Amino acid sequence: MKFEIVGKNVSITEAMRQKIERKLSFLDKYLLIDPETRARVVVRTYPLTQKIEVTIPTKVGILRTEVEHEDLYAAIDLAIDKLEDQVRRQKTRLSRRHREKLALSFVEQDNVKLDQGDIAVRTKTVKAQRMDLEEAIMRMEMLGHSFFIYTDEETDSTAVVYKRNSGGYGLLETEDEE
Repeated sequence: MKFEIVGKNVSITEAMRQKIERKLSFLDKYLLIDPETRARVVVRTYPLTQKIEVTIPTKVGILRTEVEHEDLYAAIDLAIDKLEDQVRRQKTRLSRRHREKLALSFVEQDNVKLDQGDIAVRTKTVKAQRMDLEEAIMRMEMLGHSFFIYTDEETDSTAVVYKRNSGGYGLLETEDEE
């Protein structure tokens, strides 16, 4: 992630810059952030207070917060807490939405009766959306899935990204038969 730190009525010192960058780097553990993502931080000084505004456009949505406090470093900490809370709420919202769908699929599966020799096959149709590999990994992680099917923007073919048991990710690319 790249940082754009701007001071209004105040010059940004190296200590301020380092504190802001170190504190904002926590996002790496929550989201897949593109290395080209720009975190814009505006620090304003008023006669009695300091104000910090943070805006980070991510693939999931825009994270934004404003905090005013007498002490600039306390304002930075409060802004980071607010951003962390926004990320947690978004992840909880996504997991609840998908937990209900998962529970319903287990109920449907339990209702299937098997005759001897018959095999029950549940079919699901997936529309593979166009995206790049990084976005596919991010969506897979946000959904809590172990694999994700998508249409690769570069190759224009269907691909599957998955979590490997040994750690890391794997990619299956399709190839047309000739």
